[in-house]
Amino acid sequence: MRVISLLFTFFSLSIASFSQVPATEVRAVWLTTNWGLDWPTQGTSVAAQKEELENILDVLKRENFNTVLFQTRTQGSVFYKSGIEPESSYFNHAENFDPLAFVVGECHKRGLECHAWIVTYTMERAQMKYTGRGKRRKAIPVKNKPDYYKLINETWYLDPGRPETTNLIVSIVSEIVSGYDVDGVHFDYIRYPCNTGKFPDEDTFRQYGNGEKLSDWRRNNINRLVAEVYDTVKSIKKWVQVSSSPLGRYRVLPVSPNDGWTAYETVFQDAGHWMKSGKHDLLFPMMYYRGRNFYPFLDDWVANSNGRTIVPGLGVFQMDELNWPLQDITGQIEYIRENKVKGEAYFRAGNLLSNLKGVMDSVGTYYATPAKLPPLTWLDSIAPDSPLDLQVYKDNGLLNIKWNTPDENEDFTYTVYVSSTENIDRDNPNSILATGLRTDSYSFPVATGEFGLYYSVSASDRYHNESVACFPAYFSHSANEQ
Repeated sequence: MRVISLLFTFFSLSIASFSQVPATEVRAVWLTTNWGLDWPTQGTSVAAQKEELENILDVLKRENFNTVLFQTRTQGSVFYKSGIEPESSYFNHAENFDPLAFVVGECHKRGLECHAWIVTYTMERAQMKYTGRGKRRKAIPVKNKPDYYKLINETWYLDPGRPETTNLIVSIVSEIVSGYDVDGVHFDYIRYPCNTGKFPDEDTFRQYGNGEKLSDWRRNNINRLVAEVYDTVKSIKKWVQVSSSPLGRYRVLPVSPNDGWTAYETVFQDAGHWMKSGKHDLLFPMMYYRGRNFYPFLDDWVANSNGRTIVPGLGVFQMDELNWPLQDITGQIEYIRENKVKGEAYFRAGNLLSNLKGVMDSVGTYYATPAKLPPLTWLDSIAPDSPLDLQVYKDNGLLNIKWNTPDENEDFTYTVYVSSTENIDRDNPNSILATGLRTDSYSFPVATGEFGLYYSVSASDRYHNESVACFPAYFSHSANEQ
């Protein structure tokens, strides 16, 4: 067990050995449900699908991840009980199974945050019928959609310029945030399709363009959705985080060749504006590139962050699809740490869990200790009071740490610390035994030896503001004193 290992090595590990390891860091993974890519295995029972998801979360917890981006809305279908859209066919609908309710609860049991990942504008493939014979047959879409759906290359897209689209997305977000204890809502494909030259929105532009340039109008369509979503979320639950995953390169930079594939110019995602205008809390740009297509663009995101949290998405899948070496991923983690960027996310869970090219083993060396989440100080910056009445005692071979909440009317998570002195250093990752706890106790098999340690606990609110650690309790680990 890692707790026991940590206690045995506590005195031999120097602070210098952790000089590059942050005590506060987002460690996220995209858990893909569409087509059952990461979860669930198709054709299995509800019990089997629940167990499979629990096993995934157990591994992420064991490896000290702290954030799960759970794909909640795929392409026009959802993984929760919705009054707006149909439930996805990729999970078992028996026993009134609600995947989102289940994953939120299981994440919180393990000290993980759960963000509802929403595919924004991309809808399902069109149903097709064929005319003609042999090689001359022609595919004709079976059109059964309202006119704010647009068809490109046999796939339906919501038209970002139509008010009906904004209303639909906002209603889905409101339904999720109101009905589930999610920690965030996270938007994917919140952009125009890649081949925007063929996007059939001429009629919409004529009706709503208001004299703007087409490119500016398209960007502003997405900006308006982002602003309305953000304001809606905060009006329901202010602490729920709003984020998205734009293309990994925000805009054309002189240090990198322009290959016609940037968020701002190509697909009209002005994600820097979302941060600067205060309508995003986090950004997970899809940094699925290497070298000069990664490092300067990450710096550019940070420069446009407005103090909000930037979490670059690392393309673990590229080790499979493009045969990247493992060193590409580890080198990016090193750069993120060296430049004090606030974390990283991985696409996708299946690639990590399969330990593709040893990636999970390598990530584990960077995540040797748990990590707290960065505070959302632009939403709230007042730290709660410290926990009360700390107790540390041995019972049935377990070391039990218990405390009382500083306020029974508030939701808190807790971080448990260990130290060789009374002075608890909350910025030393080696002092963190556990974090993200949603209970008032923590137990683990007691380690014995001729040493004693101080234990303490802090409380964090839903905005990740952390209290001062409570006055520590000393516990002697000597076998003769227990």
